[in-house]
Formats: sequence, C-alpha cells, structure tokens
Amino acid sequence: MKIAFDVDVIRDLGIPGMVRQVSEWGYKYIEQSPHPEINPFYKHPRAGHEIIDKYKRALRETGVEISSFICVYRWSGPDELRRQAAVKNWKRMVEIAVEMGVQVINTELAGDPNQAEVCDEMFYRSMETLLPLFEREGIRVEIQAHPWDFCEESDETVNIVRSFRSDNIKYVYSVPHTFFYDKGKGDVQNMIRHAGRDLSHVLIADTMNHTKHCRYIVNPPGVDATIHQHVGIGEGEVNFDSLFNALREVKFAEQSFRVGGEPIIAASLFGYPEKMKYQAVETRERIERELLSPEN
Repeated sequence: MKIAFDVDVIRDLGIPGMVRQVSEWGYKYIEQSPHPEINPFYKHPRAGHEIIDKYKRALRETGVEISSFICVYRWSGPDELRRQAAVKNWKRMVEIAVEMGVQVINTELAGDPNQAEVCDEMFYRSMETLLPLFEREGIRVEIQAHPWDFCEESDETVNIVRSFRSDNIKYVYSVPHTFFYDKGKGDVQNMIRHAGRDLSHVLIADTMNHTKHCRYIVNPPGVDATIHQHVGIGEGEVNFDSLFNALREVKFAEQSFRVGGEPIIAASLFGYPEKMKYQAVETRERIERELLSPEN
C-alpha cells in the first residue's frame, strides 16, 4: 500500500519545495492534484518539458515518487463542446503520466446533478473513446463521486465503475465526501464493504455532516450549491474507527491490482496550511498504525 500526500495545500512552495517538504514529513509518495503549471482544473494540461524535467529532478534528489495524478475535466458535459475538449485534455494527461512513469490517475465524475441523465450519457460517450486509451497505455483510472457531480453517492458510483468490467477502471472512496455518499448517514463501513475489491484508493480527511440543521449556513437560503471540508482527523464527524475497521476487513492494504499495482491512501488535507507541520505527520502515522501495524 502506498501512503501519499496531496500537495495542493503546499503548492505555493513551488515544485522542488513541495517535493522536499513531503519528504521531510516522512512520505514516500506524492498525489499530484490539479496544479496551475501541470494539470489545472478543467483546462488543457500545461506541463511542458521544463516543468517535467524540474519535477523529475526533484524526485530523484529526494527519493520521493508520484503515486498518482488527479485531474478534473468536464468529460460528463453537459455541454458537448466542453465534453469534447475534456477528452482532448484527458489524452494529453495520459501522455504526461506515461512520460512521468505514473500508472494511476484519480478523477471525478463531474457533470451537473441537475442534468444527471444527460451527464450519465455523456460520461459513457467519453469513455467509449478513452477506455481503449487507458487500456493500451496501462493506466489505472480511479473514479470518485464528488459533491456536485452528476452522481454524488458511493454505492451508485461503484456500480458505474463495475459496469466497464475493466481492470483499468477502479473506485476512489473520498472520506471527506462521506455524508454526500449516503445522504447524511455516514455509514462508512457498509459503503467500504460494497466497494470491496474495486476500491483501489482512499482519500483521508474529516468533514462535518452538511445535512444536519445549521451545520453550515449559506446565504441566500436554498442556494443551489454544495459545501464540505477536508480537515484533520477528529475535526469533523466521520467515524474513523469504523472506516479503518472496514478497510482492514476488506484487506485494503494487502491488495495488488493487475493495473497500477498497490492500492493508494492519501492524506487529502486542505484549507489550513499552517496546521500541516503537525497534521501531515499525524495523518501518516495514524494510517500506518491502523493499516500497517502487525497488531492489526
């Protein structure tokens, strides 16, 4: 199992600086989320030869590796021109991953929950083009449901993943999305069980239950938006004891996938860079204790 750190919260350090920082916090792997110089949200990837060479050099100097890229494109529409552009973006992102020696790309369903049927159709249209590319290049694409995607629920997203019947398509459970995944129940154990062997990636952070009255106050009342957090373990309402019990039950840490090898678990902490000097280390140590300790 690879334990990675999502570097979004420290991207202002620059590429060499963020690689060094991850190494100093004791991580061997980086999860490279959207970055303005590499793979910005929704836009065509920016990474040219200079950036790639700079990144590779920083990795060599520290011994750190990239476990996975995260990219987010409008491959589910609902606008057809945006969908076509997203497919082009995906093709370039795969080229970058291959050049960097990275076999795993983590992504979101995207789309619009108010046009779920249309977005579902467009998502499968995009996959008709992209799945042969993923399979040809040996890329494991891992899909998560994100708040405001055309599908926000965990079990349904797992079923979408399974519909492709491909070793190249797997599922990401993002812990800070837990209360979107089952409409506020937060039953992490049953959602992890349902994902089972298709679960190849877990994102670790806490969040509040947005469905509880006045957990969040958004104006104007009834605004059509979603809200969640990526805070440190224990700062929200996710049941992490149940989560880690479920991951041990499905033997998450012991799995090996035909494409991309080991499963990945990534610290996905955003919003409080001033806390990272201790939360990054505490999160890694908690993961190691829960999933790698012989006592468990």
